[in-house]
Amino acid sequence: MNARRVSVPVVALVAAQLLPTVVGIPGAARLVPGAAGRGRPDHVAVTFDDGPHPDGTPAVLDLLRCFGVRATFFVLGDQLHHDPDIGRRIVGEGHEIAVHGWNHRPLPFRPPFVIAQELANTCDLIYSTTSAIPQWYRPPYGVATATALAAAQSMGLRPVWWTRWGKDWVPGATAASISTAVIGRTATRGLHGGDTVLLHDSDEYGTPGSWHATVQALPRILSQISDIDAIAGTLTQHIATDSRPGIRHCGDHRRAHRHTS
Repeated sequence: MNARRVSVPVVALVAAQLLPTVVGIPGAARLVPGAAGRGRPDHVAVTFDDGPHPDGTPAVLDLLRCFGVRATFFVLGDQLHHDPDIGRRIVGEGHEIAVHGWNHRPLPFRPPFVIAQELANTCDLIYSTTSAIPQWYRPPYGVATATALAAAQSMGLRPVWWTRWGKDWVPGATAASISTAVIGRTATRGLHGGDTVLLHDSDEYGTPGSWHATVQALPRILSQISDIDAIAGTLTQHIATDSRPGIRHCGDHRRAHRHTS
C-alpha cells in the first residue's frame, strides 16, 4: 500500500518534467510561439552556442569584425565565469549575448529547482559581467522542459531554437561539411532569408578543436547570406520582441537595472 501511494506522485512528477521535452526538438519548436527561429524574410540570424571559449570565441569575433556582422552568442554560465573578459568583448563589439544555461547538462533529468536557480545565476552573471540584459534562451542540446520554459519566461527570456545548423560539433566535421549543412545543396532546400543559423564557437562540449573548422566555414556562410540578398545579424534584429520595460526580470540584477533606469 505504501509503495503504491508513493509511486503515483513520483510518476506524476517525472512525467511533468519529461513529457514537455518534445517542444525542445527543433522540428517541434513551433509549438512554442516564435521559438523556431523564423524571422524577417530579408534577414538571417547568426548564432553561436557553448562559449565563451578562450580561443574559439576570439577567432569568431575577429572574423565577424572583418565582415562587419553582428551575431548572438548563447553563453554558458560556467564558461563565462572562467572567461569574463571575452564576454565583455562580445558585448563591447556590438554583439548580442544570450542564455544557454549554467552548464551543458541535459535538462530532463535535472531537479526543477536547480534548473530555475541556474538560469537565474546565469542571467545575474551576464549582467554583472557585461551590463547586458539577455533576452533569449536556448536550452542545451535544444531540449527544454516545462520547468525550464516556465523559469525562462518568468525571467523575461524568450526561447528560440534554429532552422539551419552546421553540425560542427561532430567528429570529422570540416569547413566544407559545415558550410554545406548550413547553405544546403540545392536552392529550394538551402539557406533562405528568415533562417536562424546555429554554429558553435567552443569545443568544450564537442570534438576537440572543432571550432577551427567553424571559423574556416564562416566566410562562405556569411558570403552566401549576402548572395541571397539577406542581411546577417542578431536575433533581436531578426525577430520582433516586446521590449516594454518592467514586464519581467532576469534575476536580481535585471530587476535592479530597470528600477534605476
